[in-house]
Amino acid sequence: MNVLINQEPRELPDHATLADALKVWEPPAVFAAAVNLQFVPRTAYAQHRLNDGDRIEIIAPITGG
Repeated sequence: MNVLINQEPRELPDHATLADALKVWEPPAVFAAAVNLQFVPRTAYAQHRLNDGDRIEIIAPITGG
């Protein structure tokens, strides 16, 4: 299946989960993830099945004022 991770196209196996996608992307140590603009709790990454065309956003916190 084809998905977008932070707007970059990636190919994942059918029935891939958000956890599988994160292994491909190698996110920073601290981050949050959303699929199709819906945040997914860290505890649900391994259960959240992806669909062809899903848009995954990996967001790192930014400090500052």
